[in-house]
Amino acid sequence: MKKLLLTLLTFLIAVNVAYPQLAIRHRLATPRPADSLDIDYYSHKRGIQAGTMVFGINMGVWAFDRYIRKADFAYINGRTIKDNLKHGFVWDNDAMGTNMFMHPYHGSLYFNSARSNGYNFWQSGLFAFGGSFMWEMFMENEYPSTNDIIATPIGGMALGEVTYRVSDLILDDRKTGWSRFGLEFAGFLVSPMRGLTRIINGDAWKRRSTSGKQFGVPDVSVDVSLGIRTLELKDEILDKGVGMASEINIEYGDRFDAEDTKPYDYFSIQANLNWQKDQPVLGQINIIGRLVAKELVNNKKHYLSLGLYQHFDYYDSDTISAVSAKVPYKFCTPASVGGGLIYKRNLKRNWGIDGYAYLNAILLGGALSDYYQVDERIYNLASGYSSKLNFNFTYKDRLAISTIYEVYHMFTWKGYPQDINWDEVEPKTLNAQGDRSRAILHAVGLRLDLKLRKQLYLTGTFMNYTRDTKYRYHANVFSNTSEGRIMLTYKY
Repeated sequence: MKKLLLTLLTFLIAVNVAYPQLAIRHRLATPRPADSLDIDYYSHKRGIQAGTMVFGINMGVWAFDRYIRKADFAYINGRTIKDNLKHGFVWDNDAMGTNMFMHPYHGSLYFNSARSNGYNFWQSGLFAFGGSFMWEMFMENEYPSTNDIIATPIGGMALGEVTYRVSDLILDDRKTGWSRFGLEFAGFLVSPMRGLTRIINGDAWKRRSTSGKQFGVPDVSVDVSLGIRTLELKDEILDKGVGMASEINIEYGDRFDAEDTKPYDYFSIQANLNWQKDQPVLGQINIIGRLVAKELVNNKKHYLSLGLYQHFDYYDSDTISAVSAKVPYKFCTPASVGGGLIYKRNLKRNWGIDGYAYLNAILLGGALSDYYQVDERIYNLASGYSSKLNFNFTYKDRLAISTIYEVYHMFTWKGYPQDINWDEVEPKTLNAQGDRSRAILHAVGLRLDLKLRKQLYLTGTFMNYTRDTKYRYHANVFSNTSEGRIMLTYKY
């Protein structure tokens, strides 16, 4: 069986593959375990405080929407709450950024209200669900949203655990003065609810003999890239097809150590930020977090592990100009989980090869629609499955070649009636995922990292996005978009 898996993985990575796992890692610090004093100090569960903070988040956001923004949906009373409870859940028509990123981020605040008060990963997820349920049922005069009750807690668990652990890297209870203030402020920005919890408990200024880090010093690598991005590059839109881009890659933990681990002891995150006319600032974010894993092979030549991983994927772009009226790509999976194989083979001296293969179930996803344009939504909500393959080929720390292949199959089953009269549609009550359709999306690319000096690298990436959507009531559509980046990467 083990030989069969090794053969299969070798074949897969020879065909196609995906990052965000770093091909060449530069270790920030020497790993060391957490101090038992720190674990004991911060592991006490404060259920009342955690619940109060979740309640306070909802009340604070509602008050801002009601009294500052004066948003229509925030005018609630007993009748609106009764209507919500009686009617039940519907698919809403908010923008993808709102539904698939901001709601999961909101969920991460619920999650970290519990996480920073002594609860573990799974227990904190229950608080995220509770906070989301309270908001959907009681805090808006619109019917509760099916997609939000899925994306908010599940996506919030991914974003929440990542931000909690990153903040843990920053904080240090041994520091004092302006150094301590700077660390606490940075930690607050990364994980606001953890920062608030520390202020409430007095831990933000309390000096202790140990660092307070709940996870010690893990094996962490951080890459920051800055350069030029080209998207839909054509002569007539050359000036708008080029812009500035940045990329942040973090790999936390050891992907080749799957024994006796807890959820997110290993994760990788990639975020692409763009400064390009008519394009969203957040263009891409990918999180892969290991929930549980088992080593199958670990010897001098091969390493292979099998595990369960949570995935959060978000790809966004917008129309470049009136000349090119189409949206290049737009798809996401805020709630996805599946099995994964991690593989490494030791080749000749100075050479290395590693990769992964994932097969995931998509509980909730979204894909650009060519026909559905209701309120702020131009995408179909969907479920389905995805697969990801990755391959890294390295020579010392001087050269790395990485390939990427991701495929998403998304199915939208609850559509609108074929004879619908769009002039009479009420966007707030239309209960449809979008067009009845099946979308197949591919993200395929190549990355090259070439060492220039010390920790500075020249990085070039090429990505190709295709979407093949088959509609029940409309003509099928195939779209194709390419994107390139030339950047300088610094490995911290």
